[in-house]
Amino acid sequence: MRSTDHNTSNAAKAARFGKLVAELAIKAGYDIRAGMGGRATLARDIGTMSPSAVGRMLDGKTLPMPHQLEPIARTLSADVRALMVSAGVISNQIWPKDADAHVLSAVSRTQPPTPEEAADMWGITEPGIRSMLVGSVTQAIRLQNEFDSRRATEGEAVRQGR
Repeated sequence: MRSTDHNTSNAAKAARFGKLVAELAIKAGYDIRAGMGGRATLARDIGTMSPSAVGRMLDGKTLPMPHQLEPIARTLSADVRALMVSAGVISNQIWPKDADAHVLSAVSRTQPPTPEEAADMWGITEPGIRSMLVGSVTQAIRLQNEFDSRRATEGEAVRQGR
């Protein structure tokens, strides 16, 4: 393969991957439009990418590093296999879709686990510890939702010139 063919192939993969991740990010509630803070929040939540790297990925300019695929999938409640195929890290034939259909994967969920489900997944059974964990996570979710709501309201006010 010539160098230009390889670059075109990588550009097409990056564009396809960026489109997929952007769709998943929007579905997960991230406002990834420029200046809205969603790209920085997504980078923070992924934990292995800078905001500028997330922006280049979402814009379809670059592919993430292989070690970043799992954190991206986990953050967006996506199937890591689909991300790997889309990024061109593996082919569709290497890891057949039904190869591990019997395994329930947290990254294949469409919704994040509830605090109670998380406590179950982590094996937290002692009632006092479980109550503390569930209460803390519930409070954190409420605070995050309030923060996101304020940011959206402030962003709307700025767009309307208020």
